[in-house]
Amino acid sequence: MPNQGAVTAITAKRLTLALCAAGVVGGAVGALAVNHNNVAAETAAAAAAAPAPAASVAPAPSVAPAPAATVTLPDFTRIAATNGKAVVNIRVVGGIKTGNRADVPSLPRNHPLYEFFRQFQDPRFGGGGGREAPVFGAGSGFIVSPDGVILTNAHVVKGADEVTVKLQDRREFRAKVLGSDARTDVAVLKIDAKNLPVAPLGKSRNLAPGEWVLAIGSPYGLESTVTAGVVSATGRNLSDGQVPFIQTDVAINPGNSGGPLFNTRGEVVGINSQIYSQTGGYQGLAFSIPIDVAVKIKDQIIATGKVQHAKLGVSVQEIGQDFADSFGLESPDGALIASVERGSPAERAGLKSGDIVRRINGQPIVSSLDLSSNIALSKPGEKVALDVWRDGKLVRIDATLGDANEKGRRAPQEELASNSDNSARLGLALRPLEPIERRQSGIASGLVIEDASGAAAIAGVEPGDVLISVNGRPVNTVGQVRDVVAKASKSVALLIQRGSDKIFIPVRIG
Repeated sequence: MPNQGAVTAITAKRLTLALCAAGVVGGAVGALAVNHNNVAAETAAAAAAAPAPAASVAPAPSVAPAPAATVTLPDFTRIAATNGKAVVNIRVVGGIKTGNRADVPSLPRNHPLYEFFRQFQDPRFGGGGGREAPVFGAGSGFIVSPDGVILTNAHVVKGADEVTVKLQDRREFRAKVLGSDARTDVAVLKIDAKNLPVAPLGKSRNLAPGEWVLAIGSPYGLESTVTAGVVSATGRNLSDGQVPFIQTDVAINPGNSGGPLFNTRGEVVGINSQIYSQTGGYQGLAFSIPIDVAVKIKDQIIATGKVQHAKLGVSVQEIGQDFADSFGLESPDGALIASVERGSPAERAGLKSGDIVRRINGQPIVSSLDLSSNIALSKPGEKVALDVWRDGKLVRIDATLGDANEKGRRAPQEELASNSDNSARLGLALRPLEPIERRQSGIASGLVIEDASGAAAIAGVEPGDVLISVNGRPVNTVGQVRDVVAKASKSVALLIQRGSDKIFIPVRIG
């Protein structure tokens, strides 16, 4: 948490700026009034000295200054008073095994103190292993149906033996965990109650950076705490691409987890989940799960008691300007497929390394997260239509998604002929794979990078990497590399095998 001095200094600075602005405006108005008085006096003197006009002329009407524009702030009090009734406090009790106490000696049964220690349930004297020690936790949640269905974070109730929900009217209920999903960090609870206040749900996909938002929760156990801020960004990828997080500057602290994020219409648009902090407290970077994601998880849990996630069976990378230049794209949008699992839905559909997914079911793919989250939030068996950029043109590929719990393996590369030479324009010294290297590494084709300098070294290519393709074209001879590079104008995309990983590296050659 920031120290009080820092907060005070910032506040004082803002007040000073506000007062300075007011002073400037007042000074300008005063000067304008003095000028009007001078003009009036000079006009009167001139009129007295001049001959009377033949006809009187009406004075020009004075022009009133334009009114200042007014800015209306959202009514947070209405949201807090009305929809805040659906926000709940969650207390959790769990148990963990405790180890043997190191400060107690091991004693034989005939020792005079054996019975004393046994009465204190030390596991070495009563048998049966370690004891359960209670662990307490707390968080927030919100009611989404009048019969007691509650949304919160999965990490709030993880490992819980008892979950207690406290309502705004101070009533408390024992809650049942209907289900939770660690991938999206969403959990669904149920309490035995009726006619409860409900938090209305909005659409998180309609959020825009700069929009006002409001959080209600129980930071550090302080129930019904209201904090506000703006949406800083949407579609943030924090971990494995399962959730496109909403980033805000709303003050979120431990205990806020699972609480609602409201828009100015009083609709829930997110579940407060994580913060970025070097101190453990609020530092201006808070992240919320989009309510669109949470509702999909909730519906699956209520219907089946579990959550299924789909998979396509590819690893993807971001498209930068270098990649866009390499693949002939007008803009750096899309998800670049780095590798395809053997036997996966992607392989069955015909997807290949070097393909760039530009749309899924007609929706644009701007970043790799758009593809990953869209697939992860689909169900196994669903069909998707992919618009893929391949060899300089768009092709349509239909795929039937698999189950994310199924494991796949990478497809081997096709066997190609090999030669020896180097590619000076890239700064690479290349040689073909030896038969023993192919057997040991499992790489069927490609060129070993013996040395990297110049543009390749700057891009991050390392000696020992294996070059598999250039701009999506498989290569096994330096001649093939040279042919592709000769046709490139600004940069090329190298598919590199490094250890067990395949990655695309853009190399500028212009």
